[in-house]
Amino acid sequence: MAAAEPGAAPGGGGCAPAGGGSVPVLFCFSVFARPSSVPHGAGYELLIQKFLSLYGDQIDMHRKFVVQLFAEEWSQYIDLPKGFLVNERCKVRLVPLQIQITTLGNLTPSSTVFFCCDMQERFRPAIKYFGDIISVGQRLLQGARLLGIPVIVTEQYPKGLGSTVQEIDLTGAKLVLPKTKFSMVLPEVEAALAEIPGVRSVVLFGVETHVCIQQTALELIGRGLEVHIVADATSSRSMMDRMFALERLARTGIIVTTSEAILLQLVADKEHPKFKEIQNLIKASAPESGLLSKV
Repeated sequence: MAAAEPGAAPGGGGCAPAGGGSVPVLFCFSVFARPSSVPHGAGYELLIQKFLSLYGDQIDMHRKFVVQLFAEEWSQYIDLPKGFLVNERCKVRLVPLQIQITTLGNLTPSSTVFFCCDMQERFRPAIKYFGDIISVGQRLLQGARLLGIPVIVTEQYPKGLGSTVQEIDLTGAKLVLPKTKFSMVLPEVEAALAEIPGVRSVVLFGVETHVCIQQTALELIGRGLEVHIVADATSSRSMMDRMFALERLARTGIIVTTSEAILLQLVADKEHPKFKEIQNLIKASAPESGLLSKV
């Protein structure tokens, strides 16, 4: 949850605490109202913590909120005054703003990790445009190496489905992991993410769009990460499955984008020291596979 910082407001302000003990407070959220208490002199942060403890299972963490105080002099709620401290019995409420927070999709190398999902040999004859997504996937991994971006790779049951295709160079990958679970979000992957400071965004590509890619993306956003799916580097056996998966994922706030957009967003400036090398990567014309006409 991203709660709004308290701003200055007329009336209802608090004063410094006069002593210890606790103060009764009525915490209101949506149709609920629950009496509780906070330490005398509690401020904004403690109120937020109490709201989370009381209503955490009902709060949509992707919304932005404002805390309001019921002001007797106005007979209505006002935005929590700046510097407010609880020193007497009061009523507060948590109000979700009407507009849901939308992810801006900004990417920086220092806060990004690449996920390469199940680009394996046995999928070659079955996945539509597999040769094209291999080519684009390799370009992305080259870009990751140039920019120092960590790469996590999984292989679905490699004993039966083979290893990652030879065309994809996994040199320098942080983790190459076999799996049987469809999602890439395994304990080892979560541990690897925890070792990377400041990770905010995952760039995800591979196969199949409607199975492993979809389930990975949903698990990642459930953990508060922003997910970018590279449309020209992900496919399925069926174009219908692929199309509906991308549509569904886009509706959940996942960003569906392209490899060139990703790489140029990561350098951001012609003066970036790696711009020329990234430019050389993308100068090779993208495969005219028809994938993007089926997004």
